[in-house]
Amino acid sequence: MPNSSGHRRTARPLPARVRRKIAALRAPAVAVGGAPVAPVTAVALYAVVPVPGMEHLVTAPLAAHAEAQGWVVPAGCAVTDSGPLDQDTELRPGWARVRAAVDGGRVAGVVVPAFAHIAYRWHDWNAQRSWLLGRGLFVIATDPTDLVTGLEPEESQS
Repeated sequence: MPNSSGHRRTARPLPARVRRKIAALRAPAVAVGGAPVAPVTAVALYAVVPVPGMEHLVTAPLAAHAEAQGWVVPAGCAVTDSGPLDQDTELRPGWARVRAAVDGGRVAGVVVPAFAHIAYRWHDWNAQRSWLLGRGLFVIATDPTDLVTGLEPEESQS
């Protein structure tokens, strides 16, 4: 491309160390045997169950969804809380475990039955959503229309 003086300007090649770094980022991961492997995405499963002892009824479909996507669930990252959905998110020990997994870099996303399982009221959901997005995570609801986030309990009955 000619510059203002009429001379052609050629692009300078990237330094070798930069070219090697780019090549390493583009290359597939390699297993011990030398075969390429696809990158693995780790996710946490989270749900609120109304009655203790019923956790498997909620987490099994979440685990199946994660497996179908090719995601893995690290040990200790299939988490439930029991009680009502409108319980304060900050008081849930299970959600605190998910947040610890996020802060520890163990997961790249969270799988829930519906977004309301993370936070039922809109202002709580917005705070949790902002926190997750601020850390670069994704959140997948297997049935996002199951429970509407943001309604006060009185509103959901009308």
